[in-house]
Amino acid sequence: MSEPVPAVLLWHGRGPDERDVLAPVARAAAELGVIVLVPDWRSDAADGGRTQLRESAVFVRQNAVDFGGDPERIALAGWSLGGKAAVGVAVNPAAFGNWRPQAVVGIAGAYGSVAPTTGTVPIDDLGRGGSRVPPRPVWLVHGSADPVVDVERSRELRTALEEQGWPVSLNEVATDHAGVIMAEFVPEYERCLPSTADHAVEAGLRTADVLARAAGITPPGQLHRVVPGERHA
Repeated sequence: MSEPVPAVLLWHGRGPDERDVLAPVARAAAELGVIVLVPDWRSDAADGGRTQLRESAVFVRQNAVDFGGDPERIALAGWSLGGKAAVGVAVNPAAFGNWRPQAVVGIAGAYGSVAPTTGTVPIDDLGRGGSRVPPRPVWLVHGSADPVVDVERSRELRTALEEQGWPVSLNEVATDHAGVIMAEFVPEYERCLPSTADHAVEAGLRTADVLARAAGITPPGQLHRVVPGERHA
């Protein structure tokens, strides 16, 4: 019987029930040796999606072993609004059932407004006592050409976390908001679809690499060296 491997719970962004958007980057991360679970959730729900996000966290912890995952080694990640939701859990676990994943990955998120998971603002939580929470590593990925959420939002969070003594890394990649998850926004479909553009493939592989490392896997070939606590651009 094979040993369980680390798992990643990966949340999509604002679009309701759009887990398919994350399929390319989730598959790329899975190929590096982690179990990746991507649930649907609805930001347009009455509670902003909080109940569904919490249910997905409970599900992964209770069922990771059924997928070959280790329930003691779960990283929480999210893209766009999902990234803010994930970071919110890291800095304010009391508002999310006191769950503390082993690491958190924020992908192209903005952290200066309310997170759907906690109902509080992640950067403000750091100033209000989030620093008293024993820190877990926070990994950030952001496209340097993101026109939807400026890369400065991740830079601000990195600085705020560093000031509070949190282990944090920021990977800036040469792509846009969707490219960072190996996708592109297609206006006629009004949604993101997989992209084969060079910038998106390279950025998506970088994101997958970060997801695997946050979960505790060192991918073969060391695509990119990323260590929480060090700066990367």
